[in-house]
Amino acid sequence: MAELPLCIITDEFSQDFELVCRTARELGIPALEVRTIWNKNIVDMSDDELAEVNRQARAAQLQIVSIASPVFKCTLPEGGNIDHRFEHDAFQSAHTIDDQPRILKRSLEIAGKLGASLVRVFSFWRTVDPARNTGRVIEALRQAVEIARPYGTKIGLENEHACHIATAAESAPVLSQIDDPILGLVWDAANAYVAGEVPYPDGYRSLPADRIVHIHAKDGVIPPGSDRVNWKEVGVGAVDWKGQLAALVADGYKGMISLETHWGGPEGNKFEGSKICARNLKRLVAEA
Repeated sequence: MAELPLCIITDEFSQDFELVCRTARELGIPALEVRTIWNKNIVDMSDDELAEVNRQARAAQLQIVSIASPVFKCTLPEGGNIDHRFEHDAFQSAHTIDDQPRILKRSLEIAGKLGASLVRVFSFWRTVDPARNTGRVIEALRQAVEIARPYGTKIGLENEHACHIATAAESAPVLSQIDDPILGLVWDAANAYVAGEVPYPDGYRSLPADRIVHIHAKDGVIPPGSDRVNWKEVGVGAVDWKGQLAALVADGYKGMISLETHWGGPEGNKFEGSKICARNLKRLVAEA
C-alpha cells in the first residue's frame, strides 16, 4: 500500500463539523483541512469558535493539517479585465485587496491555534491577460512569505483555474522566482485541467516535485464544445489519478492528499457523493 496520507476538506461533506468528524472517523481518514464550518469561513471565526473546532477534532482523534484560507482570492486593482469564464467562489468570505494582510495574519494565527502546518493562498482573480500580472502576483507572494516566516507555517499557493496561477506551466516560474522553503505549491490537477492543461503527465512533470506540499483531489469532465466542467466522482473523470498518484509515490511525496469533492453527488446528495469520492480515493491510493 502506498504511504500517501489522506485528509478531507470538511465543508465538502457538511457544515456540521461534528458530523464531518464522525464521518472522517468512519471512513478511516485521520486528518482535516478546514475552510468553512457552521456556514462561516475559518478566517472569520472567533477564538471561542476555533476552540470548539479544536475540541471536536481532538475528541474525534483527528489532526487539522491545513487552513484553506481565501487569501488573495480577490481582484487585483488595475490588473485588467476579469476573465469571467470561471466561477468566483470565495466560500462566504469575500475581501478586498486591503484586507489581505489582515486575513493572512489571522490565518496564520488560526493555524497555530489548530496545529495546522499549512495556510493555503491564491493568486488574485484571473484576468484576460494573466501574464501581465505575474510580477505583481510574485510580489504579493513574497510579502506573504515574509509575514509567515515568524510563525513557522508554510504558505501553499494553490493553482486555481479562476486565478492568475492556474496551471503547472504558470506555477513553475513562480516557484523558481521565490525559492524559499516557506512557499510551496498546493497542486490541484483538476484545476489545471479546467484551465486547459493536461495535468498528468504534462503539467506535473514540469513542476519541481520537491516544492509540492499538498495535493487537492477532485475530478471532472469538460464536455466537447463547452468551457464549463462537470464535476464527477474521483477516478472517473478526465484526470489520470492512477498515474498521478503513482508518480507522487515514485517521487517521494510526503504531504497529504486532500479530498475536495466538488461533485454534487448522486441525485444531488453531496454528502453521499463525498463519501463515495473518499472511498474511491482510498482505493486509488492503495493501488498506487
